[in-house]
Amino acid sequence: MKNLVLYVHGKGGSAAESEHYKSLFPGCEVTGLDYQTSTPWETGEEIRQAVEKLKNEYERIILIANSIGAFFSMNAPIDTMIRKAYFISPIVNMERLIRDMMAWTSVTEAALEAKGVIPTSFGEDLSWKYLCYVREHPVQWNVPTEILYGRNDDLTSYKTVAAFAKEHGARLTVMENGEHWFHTAEQMRFLDEWIGDCENNRCGYKRSRRLSVRI
Repeated sequence: MKNLVLYVHGKGGSAAESEHYKSLFPGCEVTGLDYQTSTPWETGEEIRQAVEKLKNEYERIILIANSIGAFFSMNAPIDTMIRKAYFISPIVNMERLIRDMMAWTSVTEAALEAKGVIPTSFGEDLSWKYLCYVREHPVQWNVPTEILYGRNDDLTSYKTVAAFAKEHGARLTVMENGEHWFHTAEQMRFLDEWIGDCENNRCGYKRSRRLSVRI
C-alpha cells in the first residue's frame, strides 16, 4: 500500500494548492481535499469521512493543513488515522480569534447572542452558534505535529500558537519575515526547506537570521 499526503486548504484556497507539495514528497501520492462547507461541525465531518475512505487505500497518511484548514482538521476525529501533521499558519484557538474580531468591530457577546449573526466590515460574519460550538468543543489533537508560523501573522499571536505547541507537544518553527499567508518567493522557499528538513529529521536544528525554533 502506498503513502499519501493529504492537503487541507485554508479559506479562499483550493485542493489545487496540493500540487506544490508533490515535489516535496517524492515517495508519496499527494492530493487535496476540496471541502464544501464552512463550519467546524460540517467540515470536520467532511474531513473525517474523506480520511476514513483514504485509510482503506493507503498505509500511511500525512496531513498538511493551512490556516483554518488546520482548525477544521482538529475538529474531525482523525487522530488515529494520521501518522504526522504539518500545520502552516494554523488557527489553533478559534475562540480567541472570534473574540478578537468582536473587539475589532465593538460587538458584545450580548449583542451577538441576541442577533445570532452579525456581518462585519472585513467580510466575516460573527456567529453566536459558531462561538458556542468552539467553546463547547475544545481542541483534541494527539498527532505528531510540526507547525510553521510567521512572526507577522495578523490572525494568531505568537503567544497563542506557542501555548498550543507546548500543550500538544508540537514543534514550532517561526519565520521572522513570515506572514499568515505564505506566498512570496522567500516565504515559499522557507516553507519548502522547513518541510525538507523535517522529512530528513533535521527540523529544529537549522538556524539563520530568519528562523527561530521553539521546541
